[in-house]
Amino acid sequence: MPPETVPASANPDLKALFLGFSAVGLSGFGGVLPFARRMLVDEKRWLTAEEFNAQLGLCQFLPGPNVINLSVLVGKRYQGVAGAIVAPLGMLAAPFAIVLLLALLYDRFGSLAPVQSMLRGIAAVGCGLLFATAWRMGAAIKDKAIFLPFTAFNVAAIAWLRWPMPSVMLAGLVLSGGVAYWKLGRQ
Repeated sequence: MPPETVPASANPDLKALFLGFSAVGLSGFGGVLPFARRMLVDEKRWLTAEEFNAQLGLCQFLPGPNVINLSVLVGKRYQGVAGAIVAPLGMLAAPFAIVLLLALLYDRFGSLAPVQSMLRGIAAVGCGLLFATAWRMGAAIKDKAIFLPFTAFNVAAIAWLRWPMPSVMLAGLVLSGGVAYWKLGRQ
C-alpha cells in the first residue's frame, strides 16, 4: 500500500511532536514544506495525504507562515494546547539559533563571490523541492478534474492579471464552496 493511502498512525506525545517538528525545522531553510509533508504523511503517518492537503489549505488561508500554522494544528490535534505550543517551538528553536549564527557569518563573508554562488545554488534546490511537493500533493487529490479550473483561475488571476491576492482568495473561497455544496447535494 503506498504511504499516501495508509491511515494516520497513533497519537504522538509531546516529545514526539517536538522532535518530529525539530527534524523538519532543521531540514531546510527558506521552505520546509516538502520535509513537513514527508514527516507527517510518509514517515510518521500522523496525517493521511488528503488530511495534509486539507489542513495545509486551511493554513495557507490563515495569516502567518503556512508550515508553522500546520504545526500548531497538528500539535493541537494530538496534544491540545500544549501540543499547539510544543510543535511550533520544536520547529523554530534550533533554526532560530542557526539563523543568528549564519547572520553573523553572512555579515562577515556575504560579499564573497563563492558565498554568492552557493546561495544561488541553494535557491535552485529550494525551487525544485517546492515543485516536487506540489506535484505529490496534486497526485493525492481524488477529484482532480473538478479542481483544475480553480488552479487555472488562481494562476491566471495572480500571475498574469496581477489581481490582488485577497480578492482572488475570496473569489476562490466562494467558488470552491459553491462546488463543494453542489457536490454534497448530488451525493
